[in-house]
Amino acid sequence: MSDVTTHSSATEILRNWAARRPGNDALIWVRDPEKEDATHLTYAGLDEAARRIAGWLLERYPVGSRILLLCPAAEFIVPFVGCLYAGMVAVPAPLPGRFPHERRRVRAIAADSRAAAALTDSANLAAVTEWAGEEGLSALPLAAADTIAPAAAAAFSPPEAGHDTLALLQYTSGSTGTPKGVMISHGNLLVNAGTMCRTLDIPEQARFGGWAPQYHDMGLMAQTLPALFLGNTCVLMEPTAFLKRPHHWLMMIDTYDITWSAAPNFGYDYCCRKVTDEQIGRLDLSRWAYAVNGSEPVQAGTMTEFAKRFSAAGFRPEAAAPCYGLAESTVFVSGAPPREPVVTRVGTDALADGEFRPAAFPGEGRELLSNGTATGFEVAVVDPDTLRRVPAGGIGELWLRGPSVARGYWNNEAATEATFHATTADGDAGYLRTGDLGTVHEGELYVTGRLKDMMIFRGRNLYPQDIEHELRAAHPGLGTVGAAFAVRVPAADPADPADVEEVLVIAHEVMAGLDEAALADLATQMKQLVARDFGVVPDAICLLRRGGVRRTTSGKIQRSAMRELFCAGELSSTYAHLTPGLAASVAAGTATPITGTVVREDRS
Repeated sequence: MSDVTTHSSATEILRNWAARRPGNDALIWVRDPEKEDATHLTYAGLDEAARRIAGWLLERYPVGSRILLLCPAAEFIVPFVGCLYAGMVAVPAPLPGRFPHERRRVRAIAADSRAAAALTDSANLAAVTEWAGEEGLSALPLAAADTIAPAAAAAFSPPEAGHDTLALLQYTSGSTGTPKGVMISHGNLLVNAGTMCRTLDIPEQARFGGWAPQYHDMGLMAQTLPALFLGNTCVLMEPTAFLKRPHHWLMMIDTYDITWSAAPNFGYDYCCRKVTDEQIGRLDLSRWAYAVNGSEPVQAGTMTEFAKRFSAAGFRPEAAAPCYGLAESTVFVSGAPPREPVVTRVGTDALADGEFRPAAFPGEGRELLSNGTATGFEVAVVDPDTLRRVPAGGIGELWLRGPSVARGYWNNEAATEATFHATTADGDAGYLRTGDLGTVHEGELYVTGRLKDMMIFRGRNLYPQDIEHELRAAHPGLGTVGAAFAVRVPAADPADPADVEEVLVIAHEVMAGLDEAALADLATQMKQLVARDFGVVPDAICLLRRGGVRRTTSGKIQRSAMRELFCAGELSSTYAHLTPGLAASVAAGTATPITGTVVREDRS
């Protein structure tokens, strides 16, 4: 496989393929895989369109200006490449949605990046213009990239770019806090793509594709750019098309001979629940060699169920490829070549005590899935409080060091210093603090959860994704998304206002069609399961309609946002059972979110 890191910049490697493979498909945008309704763009076509946009930008803005990209999947890559060609800094963002929190988030990205202009497409120009006016951004220049005249290409003269040149600001998803702009260089893009291809042993002519949003690190930097850097083809479909008809994703993989396609864990779980036997019978997934699962904690049970469910379509267990990554490391950190998933069953008590010890008896404990090896990184497992390295067999925060690590957060020196320049207690400096908990066991990297999401009850570490997964596995009536979190309420002694306690809340989407009696029975069973399996009695079970659990644009559960909504009494529940004390605290406005991991359980 060609070494993409030998090129000086992303611009150079893309222009190289335009010269060497002008007639080959660079991109295919699929509207309906059942009808093979798609648009093809060759490398020559991509180069011409990018030069047109680059020339237009260079006539108006200085090199290094930030350009906000508000485009649907089918219109995103061309203006993104145009920004690279022009030496501008691309700022990928979702189109402003209809919900206020989505519109505010895009406004925050525009303001934080100090965008000089925004590019969209002609179909969305009016809506983006309306959003800009409503959010006080009427002075932000807006243009439809697909209407820029071909003559603008005459103004294109590629500025100098190297590995250290800033290519884009990848704003974090906001699943645990305020989004921050990760500064990704041309070198980061090239090195990370090369590392991923070598680690996973991706073949030279692999075809990439999927539905992951292009403004998200998985969709852009793990899916589309590696395909283009290799001179191959990337096949894309809209994320909303997947949500409406999940079998269309699998049909696209079959129809267009896709080798590599990725989704978060919920995407595989969604397919298991929604794709019918009849639809499976029309699929051939035998050529899908890399079913990458990443972007959120990977559940071993989900991968096992997916492999079993779609074996009738030729899907092979060794195609399941759990990976770990984050925007601050460009995207990819660890994975493995095709093999059957490596699962370690860890004792429940050990996991709760922060230790990674295999269970003593078969069937005991919880299955944890290996995320492969981090071949392009130095990995340290560190106690997040003492900053000491955790002894072998211990769980700690994962710290990373290597050339894929980004340079920091845009315009945020304090956060950059805290996250990207970490030093262990023994003086080993220059690490990225991931905020993820896990360990390295027999050379394999395991992720147990997010540091900010972890809950501590009676000294026992509990991870919300474990609770959520076990509930869904036991109760088919639940939807595909739930959120477990803790909130702080006043303790029973009113004489001491400083005395507080923390309680567990479960909010979960539920299937339609259940009457009140069925919902009440489901809530009772959920409460019993959590008490039995995790040793904590939830103080609230809230069953929500589909869409009731707040998620980021990439599908990650926003547990902090759900805490805020619950404490404000703004969760719209189909059915809710709260203990009297918690209900009174919510009504009085004295229930508060918890921002750290200091959580306790004082009741039986």
